[in-house]
Amino acid sequence: MENLIIFVLAAFIGVEILTKVPQTLHTPLMSGANAISGITMVGALVTAGMVGTPVAKWLGALALMVATINVVGGFLVTDRMLKMFTRKPRPPRDD
Repeated sequence: MENLIIFVLAAFIGVEILTKVPQTLHTPLMSGANAISGITMVGALVTAGMVGTPVAKWLGALALMVATINVVGGFLVTDRMLKMFTRKPRPPRDD
């Protein structure tokens, strides 16, 4: 019951914090979230590799797959957002 209460409170606080983030901070925060997902990948590898039960191995493999999708997708979105801020080359002027 305590874990459920902590989860609900963390979800509520997370939603409240994320809705108040300005757009200019979105890209740096997304890069930080990608680093956290990398830590999740390490935890999923440990879970999948060190646990003896087949259910835990499958759950660890599933967590690894979801975390990998999250990291790759996050970096693709971050890269796309950063490309929006680069200047396009100007065509040469005919003088």
